[in-house]
Order: sequence, then structure tokens, then C-alpha cells
Amino acid sequence: MTPLRQQMLTALHLSGKGERTQEAYVREVRLLAQCYHTSPDRMTAQELQHDFLHRKNVDGLAPASMRLCSSGIRFFSQHVLQRDWHTLTLLRAQTAHRRPAVLSVAEVRRLLASATPLHNQGSFTTVSRVGLRLQEALFLPGSDIDGPRLQVHVHRGKGAKDRYVPLPAETLALLRTSWKTHRHPPWLFPAPGREHTHSPTAPSPMRRSSVQGAFRTATHRAGMTKTGVALHTLRHAYATHLLEAGVNPRLIQRYLGHTHLETTMVYVHLTHKGHEEAYERLNALMHGLLP
Repeated sequence: MTPLRQQMLTALHLSGKGERTQEAYVREVRLLAQCYHTSPDRMTAQELQHDFLHRKNVDGLAPASMRLCSSGIRFFSQHVLQRDWHTLTLLRAQTAHRRPAVLSVAEVRRLLASATPLHNQGSFTTVSRVGLRLQEALFLPGSDIDGPRLQVHVHRGKGAKDRYVPLPAETLALLRTSWKTHRHPPWLFPAPGREHTHSPTAPSPMRRSSVQGAFRTATHRAGMTKTGVALHTLRHAYATHLLEAGVNPRLIQRYLGHTHLETTMVYVHLTHKGHEEAYERLNALMHGLLP
């Protein structure tokens, strides 16, 4: 490990960045160094500018990827090199305002029924019925399940925040059934290994890539034709269905672990119930106006 890499890892750790953020930031600096086959502390401002333009115009990185790239390089320059590159002050990634795909209750049920084997169905159900992020679900230990109170204690969610989330009784029963197939001490979803024989002694939970691949297979089996459907769509569906059921947005904000209510209120635009009520009121208001 080079001294610069060690310095950056130390700075990331001291700043309290999450594990995935640390990995992403280090990766961006490594890609920058590989582009010019030189140490990143020897790069010029022109080389840095050319690298960003290449990633945006040639590689075609999405706005979110460009923001991650600039954030990683900016952190490295400020906290490791203690240098202010003028290019970083100019860089602005365009924000994409795209609404997420939403599944109906029936579609979610059909998708979950198409998931196999049991540990994949359990992880999908935890995301869709508890509203967890995939990383939160995969690293969920059995000790965080409060069966008598029917709730889940999420430790160190996004932003290092704890929260309690309601746990449906049927989901609790499924998690118990799934855990009995491996009886791993900490993890509810340990890595299955080859032929699913190493789950009881797995050193880590299931990999994100394998779960996401299983989700794509399940959507194909369920005959999903909507665009933009991913595993995170189940979390969107969770929030939307709660709003349609009349649950207070403040409670949904707490369940999802959102810092700002405005983030939760995005789902208001995805519900059909609000539109239906608006149409009914418009029809009643306009009734009898025509001669």
C-alpha cells in the first residue's frame, strides 16, 4: 500500500465516511492515477480537467457517477494533498430529475413469489416489507429483530443513524424460517457459498451483486415489463403503499431514515390515491357548469 493511499484511508476513517463511500473515493483516485500512469500528487490541473471531460463526454458517466467522481477527487485534494484545484471549483454535475418506477401491491407480491431460493426471497421481502436499503438488509443481524414488539432496530443506517421500523408478522415468520436453514450466529442472510453449503460458517453476508442478479432473474420470471425496476424499487413501493394507506408522512420519513421530509414527500407524486381523489373533486366541482 502506497503512503498516499494510506493517508487517504486514514483521512476517510477520521471523517466518519461509510465503508462503501471509502471504497468509492479510493477507487476514483486510483482510476485517476491509472489514466496518466503517474502518482496523483504529480498531476497538473490540465490533466485533471482532461480526465473529467473524458469521463463525462467519452465514458458518458451519469450525473450521479460524476458527482461521486468529483467528491472523491475533491476529498483527496483537500485532505491528503491539501491542494485546491481550480477545476474542482468549476465542476458541476447536472442533476437528473427522474421519478422512480413504482410497483403495485399485486406486482410486488408476484415478484416476491417468483424469487428463489428462500434466502433471496427473504432478502427481497425484508427490503419491500420493512423498507430497508439493500445494504441494511444484508447486514441485518438476528439480534436486531425484536419479535415480541414486531420491529427492527436498524443500526447505523445511511448517515450513521439508528431507527426502529415496524416488522409485519408474516415477514417475521419468513425470516425465522429462512434462518433455520442455516442458523448462522450473527447474520440473517449469510453468503451461501457453493451449492448453499457454507452458510452456517460464512464470514460475511450475501454479496450485493449476487442479490441484484437474483432480483433480475425474479423480475424476468414475474413478467415485469416496466422500465427502471431494480431492487431499490421495492423500497420505493414500500413508501408509496404506506402513503396510499394513509400513514402519516412524518412516520414514513422516520421508517425510511430520511433526514429531510422533502425527500419523503417525493413519493406523494407517485401515488394514485391522491390523483383519484383530485379527479373526483374536480368532477364534482365542474358538474353542471355546462349549459
